[in-house]
Amino acid sequence: MKNRVTVTIAGQNYTLIADQDAAAAEKIAAHVNAKIREVMDGSNLSLADSAILAAMNIAEEYFKELESTENLRRQLKDYLEEGAKQKLEISELKREIFKLQNKR
Repeated sequence: MKNRVTVTIAGQNYTLIADQDAAAAEKIAAHVNAKIREVMDGSNLSLADSAILAAMNIAEEYFKELESTENLRRQLKDYLEEGAKQKLEISELKREIFKLQNKR
């Protein structure tokens, strides 16, 4: 379901049509607003220039998070592979114990 949400970014109102609920859209808008304000603070940049620089900052954060996510995926894959190896080793050791117990 599409939701109509009005948000304020850099003092201007925007009506969005969003897939997510209003709270999620407002949270995203607040983040964008904060990033634009961060760029504008203490500078003489226009709103358009500030928005572009804020978009660059947000994109940088996004790509850092993607890289972090990929690193976590690799790490998880390594842990799962190590766990599978350990499980196999445990099974082999159990078989060896069983053989040794049956030799008595």
